[in-house]
Amino acid sequence: MNTHIENQVLIREFNEDMDTEVVERLERNCDFGSREGISIFTNMMGDPLCRIRLYPTHVMMVAELVANGKLVGVVRGCMKHVGTGFGEKHVKMGYILGLRVSRKHRRMGIGLKLVKSIEGWAITNGAQYIWVATEEDNVAATNLFVLKCNYVKLSSLVILVQPISSHVKDSPGDVTIEKLSIDQAISLYKDRLGSKGFYPVDMDAILKEKRSLGTWVSFFNEEDWVGLRSKESSEDFTSRTPSSWAILSIWNTSEAYKLQIRRPYPFRCLHATLSQARAKVFPCLRISFCDLLHKPFGFLFLYGIHGEGERLGELMKSLWCFASNMAGSMKDCKVIITELGNCDTLVGHVPRGASMSSINDVWYLKRVNDPSEEDDQWTTTQPSGHLFVDPRDF
Repeated sequence: MNTHIENQVLIREFNEDMDTEVVERLERNCDFGSREGISIFTNMMGDPLCRIRLYPTHVMMVAELVANGKLVGVVRGCMKHVGTGFGEKHVKMGYILGLRVSRKHRRMGIGLKLVKSIEGWAITNGAQYIWVATEEDNVAATNLFVLKCNYVKLSSLVILVQPISSHVKDSPGDVTIEKLSIDQAISLYKDRLGSKGFYPVDMDAILKEKRSLGTWVSFFNEEDWVGLRSKESSEDFTSRTPSSWAILSIWNTSEAYKLQIRRPYPFRCLHATLSQARAKVFPCLRISFCDLLHKPFGFLFLYGIHGEGERLGELMKSLWCFASNMAGSMKDCKVIITELGNCDTLVGHVPRGASMSSINDVWYLKRVNDPSEEDDQWTTTQPSGHLFVDPRDF
């Protein structure tokens, strides 16, 4: 029977005029579990394509039963142009996200067919590699991507979740925090991260996107940062940094991804375009249900976190405090979130308060389009140093 159903499934591209309401209902009915009778509902702003629209090349595929036209699955994909950190090499990468299959139609090969459809689309668009992120303990996803689709583990990551305290924290008096111009931020990121780990080649598009609130640096008052206050990118600015400094950028998801807690009937979870890891954010919050009942809440995502020097930890604490205060001043913003590679030395410098929680995530990678062996450092070498997590994925 499973084979019969699998053969009767049509995988086609999402039709916005015809499929929007049905896809939203499909995702609403995808049971992701509940905690003490509470579910997390995501405001998709009426756009099931949501995050992938931020990429120039993107697609959304649906699985439709031939017999009755019912949609039973959905998957999203986009293309990224990424700097590898291996010299000056850049690669085109496809990214799979938002894979959902109706509960009644799982274990029938539909998820596999959806993944294959995105892989074919990515290869047609010139992808050299395809990657996907999933929870460390998601056995079903691991089996699908590793055992059936031949993906390999690229990196382990940790998502750090910090509820916002009502208490306003003051930054240390001996620390200066300055907002960079977009040109300065682009210049500094490319200069310092271009040879470490990997980074999105279209970093300028990220920093200029309206959801990016800006980029800030911190350093000690006793030192000067030549060229900083000119608000222009310059050789002096990137080459004459203080002995210790830190940087981060802030992405505003307070409006794009408001979550609403309410008692569901039946107990179902609309996790929509949020990743499975992010759907676990609520249990990490340690905020009373009464405080959030029927009240939407959003979050700020901290990305591009980097720094240098012996006193980096102190400066990261000052920037974290700054971001927390910014979130506390924004309506409905209750959380700050960041994601870092477990091998990234910065993990040890992010302040871990008593209310901090973490979620383990894994990135998997697949080589396609037959790059040469000498070019295939992604699947044979773990990325060194910093992983610039793309905020558009949140």
